[in-house]
Amino acid sequence: MPHVSGAAAFFDVDETLVTAKTMFSFLEFHFEAAGRPPAVYRRARSELQLLSARGMAREEVNRAYYRHYAGAEVAELVRQGEEWFERQTADEGFFHRPGVQALRRHLAAGDQVVLVSGSFFPCLDPIARHLGAQEALGTPQLIADGRLTGEVSHPMIGAAKGRSVRAWARTHGLDPARCSAYGDHSTDLELLRAVGHPVVVGDDPVLLAEVARTGGGRLAGVGW
Repeated sequence: MPHVSGAAAFFDVDETLVTAKTMFSFLEFHFEAAGRPPAVYRRARSELQLLSARGMAREEVNRAYYRHYAGAEVAELVRQGEEWFERQTADEGFFHRPGVQALRRHLAAGDQVVLVSGSFFPCLDPIARHLGAQEALGTPQLIADGRLTGEVSHPMIGAAKGRSVRAWARTHGLDPARCSAYGDHSTDLELLRAVGHPVVVGDDPVLLAEVARTGGGRLAGVGW
């Protein structure tokens, strides 16, 4: 019987466990699978980047992103997710080695592992299965008659990550003070604050200032 530690490790995904921006990568794949020309993806990406450049909150950009999936069948997205993941993992550089090594250390110690990301199930579920994570907490989609409406209940970004981690730990009878979290971007600040053992991946100044003040660790970032 495997050892169970009574703790959990929560991992952001993009640029923490994988080197890709999963949401953009999957949107491109989704449009391609639907037979839409490459220009459609390029236009969608440019529009989302422009919203961000104009100062729109990342949560609202996240909502705008998911409107591109309005009407998509859940079952078809699941199938596309598996094919997308197979294509991604054909590239040896898809996984971020330091993050994956940290995840494996937690599994070996008997910790539960949970992915926490603004991305959604077609991307996250195959990654979670491959890495042995117990669960993936992503942006929850609103679904009607087996299809995405294009709207979400709440983006899994910023404060939502912290709330979700604390709720998950409470539901599973765990003390957040005994848990760890890994993130690479300032929007992961509340994720790191939700646990007793925060780890910064990379060199985000907001996160580094937090662990310098409260204590924590650091892993090499993507591109180091």
